[in-house]
Amino acid sequence: MPCYLPCYTRAMFNSDDPTSANAPAIEIQGLCRNFGEFEAVRELTLSVPQGAFFGFLGPNGAGKSTTLKMLTGLLQPDKGQIQILGEDIWQTPAKVKRWIGVVPENMSLFERLTAPEYLEFVAGMYGLDASTARSRSQELLDLMQLSAKSETLLADFSHGMKKKTALAAALIHSPRILFLDEPFEGVDPVSARTLRELLQSLTARNVTVFLTSHILETVEKFCNYLGIIHKGQLLTQGPLQEVLHRINGSMPLGTASLEDAFIRLIGHEREHSDLSWLS
Repeated sequence: MPCYLPCYTRAMFNSDDPTSANAPAIEIQGLCRNFGEFEAVRELTLSVPQGAFFGFLGPNGAGKSTTLKMLTGLLQPDKGQIQILGEDIWQTPAKVKRWIGVVPENMSLFERLTAPEYLEFVAGMYGLDASTARSRSQELLDLMQLSAKSETLLADFSHGMKKKTALAAALIHSPRILFLDEPFEGVDPVSARTLRELLQSLTARNVTVFLTSHILETVEKFCNYLGIIHKGQLLTQGPLQEVLHRINGSMPLGTASLEDAFIRLIGHEREHSDLSWLS
């Protein structure tokens, strides 16, 4: 696969692995989270290898975002263990959070700042010196094709531009794992392609990408590992083609559709009904 990162950016992603090369990037055991009587995540056990492009799928309300919040230290589980690159995120949270980058679905940007100001602020939060912060910010803005908007407040950015800014902020400290919640939602096709090419280039450098998405075509084309959650429970996980073959039974490897497999696994919970006034 061709490299879409400029050569001067590559060094940003060459940091030594903080733990054993054999340790999974993400290891979850018996994860549970309730909201009152509602069980959002139930006994979730999941393993993601380093360097995987992992797609975490499920219908609305399945528990994807709740799981993502627990994996990134934003929400404490009721039960279970989470290890990131061999470290328990709740035992050593500051250490683990230096290894991860996060793009939440709502992005939560400081919109009264410009993109360079925001990126340099985030870099400072991770302890980067001012010179490094400025240099990396400019490289990322160039890569995301946002340099021409360096004087524009984030409040005036389009949704796609905000998405690219959020991704740049998640990358600026050279993370080993990227957590992305619906990274392609509301992004135009040109920007979406740029983001996909960037993410593929990162996994080629052993950076792990963990994303949730409802765009099954994108997941099928770019992810090499898959997990499917429904009603808070993990239904299946593993290499993409093995998961598809497992769900679709006798169909040969490489011929099963992710959309067909997803619908078959989740099932139709109610019968289709036409609107009475459209008959």
